[in-house]
Amino acid sequence: MAEAKKADVLFEVSWEICNKVGGIYTVISSKAKNTKEVYKENYFCIGPYFMKKALGEFQEGAVPEQFRQGFEELKNIGINCHFGKWLVKGEPDAILIDFNGFYPKANDIKKQMWDSFQVDSLNCPDDVTEPMTWGYAAGLVIEKFSKIFSGKKIVAQFHEWLAATGLLYLKTQNSGIGTVFTTHATILGRSIASSENLYDVIDKIEPEQEAKKHWIMTKYHLEKQAALNADVFSTVSEITGHEAEHLLRKKPDMILPNGLAIEDFPSFEDASIRHKEMKFRTKEFMLYYFFPYSSFNIDETLIYFIFCRYEFKNKGIDIFIKALSRLNEKMKETNSDKTVVAFFFVPANIKSIKSEIIENREFYSDIKESVDENKEDIRNRILINLVEKEELSKEKVFPEEFLEEVKRKVLRFAKTGQKTALCTHDLFDEQQDQILNELYSKGLANLPEDKVKVVFYPTYLTGADGLLDLDYYATIIGGHLGVFPSIYEPWGYTPLEAGALGVASITTDLSGFGQFVNNSRPKEICTMEHCDPHKEQGVFVARRRGKTEEESVQEVFNIIHYYSTLDKGQRIDNKIEARRIASLADWKILINNYIKAHNLALAKKGI
Repeated sequence: MAEAKKADVLFEVSWEICNKVGGIYTVISSKAKNTKEVYKENYFCIGPYFMKKALGEFQEGAVPEQFRQGFEELKNIGINCHFGKWLVKGEPDAILIDFNGFYPKANDIKKQMWDSFQVDSLNCPDDVTEPMTWGYAAGLVIEKFSKIFSGKKIVAQFHEWLAATGLLYLKTQNSGIGTVFTTHATILGRSIASSENLYDVIDKIEPEQEAKKHWIMTKYHLEKQAALNADVFSTVSEITGHEAEHLLRKKPDMILPNGLAIEDFPSFEDASIRHKEMKFRTKEFMLYYFFPYSSFNIDETLIYFIFCRYEFKNKGIDIFIKALSRLNEKMKETNSDKTVVAFFFVPANIKSIKSEIIENREFYSDIKESVDENKEDIRNRILINLVEKEELSKEKVFPEEFLEEVKRKVLRFAKTGQKTALCTHDLFDEQQDQILNELYSKGLANLPEDKVKVVFYPTYLTGADGLLDLDYYATIIGGHLGVFPSIYEPWGYTPLEAGALGVASITTDLSGFGQFVNNSRPKEICTMEHCDPHKEQGVFVARRRGKTEEESVQEVFNIIHYYSTLDKGQRIDNKIEARRIASLADWKILINNYIKAHNLALAKKGI
């Protein structure tokens, strides 16, 4: 049941408002419409003003009369505010702060943070000083607005350590503003997880020492003090809450799971049509990537994929490769009639597209052009033969000149004595590349006899990258199974987005979304000890918590092998279930958690 809001005005403060950096942008932008439906014209997003980043994100407008004096007063102390609309669904009002003129106050801000909260900011770099200065300015903006909204109940929600100084400033002023602080991933947890399994060592960590060791003392102190001093401290998942309790010494007051605006995604029927279209586009790429060297049954090919930052262990890239190696051997052993093509969409340091792939694409396009030029004639010949009840044959369907022309082009397309590359691009550091080295070491070499083929695609999918020419969502919708076996994932948007697009995926019980999935369905289908085809999972939650690497590899192998044995009807059942699970994370449902957090912040103030 939806909870009625108690606050009259909401300020939401994030470094990623009109400034796309990472996942927090997705969180706030995707829920903006739902938030605005609750708070109407009294919802204000506060972010930094970077002119180039604001282009296409922010439409500046006239400053409302009631704010003009406050904006002028702020300008006099170096805080230049831009008022307008954030160009996302709902178009909430946004105040972007140009803090360049306020930057000379940075040392004074650092001193106050030390005096009031013992935040150690000596010798901190610009990437810390800048958000500290901006965040403090945001606190001043909110304080100024609170006087304009005199008599109103006001809540300010701050995201991540980057906005912490704004919350801490309001704390020093004993303002009547209710504050909510949300950490999406603790800065110390992410730092530790880059080199070891955080959850294996979390009970033994001394946070201050670890923060010094990782050179993140200021960020850690800001995050910790914001958590301790907020009226409501929240995280996005239970696993991040567990992390915060150990590393920040503060148990979250609330969990605020991340969501999506499901209405912005295609219906299941539309997604099914798009799946066919995008799958064909991906298979066209396979034709010119693999087929000059060796062929396989393209109609019996499954497309697996991983999208992630190049964090080899954190994102489970290592586990995926090892599991694929076992799948390759298993499918060869059973002489499977299927082929699995696994795409690694992991941006890396690239030089250019491999020249042989560009050449292959040109030769393929030449063949396709010949078919297109003759398709009307071919179609007419097929129709005539069908009506005449003649048996179709190559000679009757295809004109002789066409066959001769295409034969020459196909011979030019074929490359005997060569093998398919593992990577679409030449890399600057190919000899040291972890993904390529691991693929080779695990026997994934794209040999003709391999049942599992791999494509390392190390560039961002913009829709115009020169190969697939598909954007992120189009690429997902053309696949069969997303594989995201992360060992550190405070939330994990990609499997949720895959589900919203009607595509099955694998996540883990060490991800926030994986725990959300497990909590939302009957416990008997939460493991892969027994995969009942009649209990389609849609989103498979691989068990990695407390598991060895060997156990994790076997877990992921069990799932990807199981999925490779499903027939088309069973895969469709999993697509339907994936979409159903994604619908549980609709902001229409989850926005209620934010309203509860805002109400709790006011209650903590005694309002």
